[in-house]
Amino acid sequence: MSSWEFWGLVLVVPYLLVFLIFVLYPVGYGLWLARHPASYVALFDDPVFFRTVINTIIFLVVGINIKMAVALLLSGFFVQARTWIKWLSLLFIIPWAVPSIPTILSVRFMLNPEWGVINTVIFKLTGIDGPNWLNDPTLALMFSILMHIWKSLPFWTLILVSARMSIPAEQYEAASVDGASNWQKFKFITWPSMRTIYLTSSILSMIWTLGDFNSVYLLTGGGPADLTHVLATLGIRYLRLDQVDLAMASIVVAMPLVLPLVYFMMKRLSK
Repeated sequence: MSSWEFWGLVLVVPYLLVFLIFVLYPVGYGLWLARHPASYVALFDDPVFFRTVINTIIFLVVGINIKMAVALLLSGFFVQARTWIKWLSLLFIIPWAVPSIPTILSVRFMLNPEWGVINTVIFKLTGIDGPNWLNDPTLALMFSILMHIWKSLPFWTLILVSARMSIPAEQYEAASVDGASNWQKFKFITWPSMRTIYLTSSILSMIWTLGDFNSVYLLTGGGPADLTHVLATLGIRYLRLDQVDLAMASIVVAMPLVLPLVYFMMKRLSK
């Protein structure tokens, strides 16, 4: 064995061990726990599971479409070369850069019906007690979606800003000479140049959103009455009920949603 092969093994073996111990073994053990058909029968008989599937679909469709559309819009704003916009972009990126626990819990405290700042302001302005925001399933899920958008929007905006900056400025100059409007510049120059990265980012965002645990669990805890769970948080509910097999089964049933997305994303990246 040559010295190059020896040092190659020295560098590769730790990564293989980490992959086997912390990735392959947990996944294999989880699949082994969820191997019994009775676990899936019990899972499908649980009304919370079907509510969770609906919540997950709503979370994905609403959250991703709004997030990516707003990111596309904001990328056109932040790409402008103005000093105050550059400073504003630093403030804009803070929600993504700051850890989830303090930021999401601070929003949860603000929405507290008794001493939260939002209801306090409502009472001082109107003399009427504000609603219990997180006690309504629809409002609670809506706030969870908004929380997810607020946290991840800066990242995707930066990705699309980078895509806009890669478009040659000569194309916009030629369009201006021809008398093109801003909408025509976007339709015939910006969007064709950004379409691939936009669609790829949307697929990747969908994969990450399926695994977004913090936005829901830290804000609502899956409540009220387990009505705002998504697939990323449902397993914790079963673990707290000491139903490990159902927790693993709830993860396995999410695979048909994840694997096609991974396949399409890798196919697009390979092109």
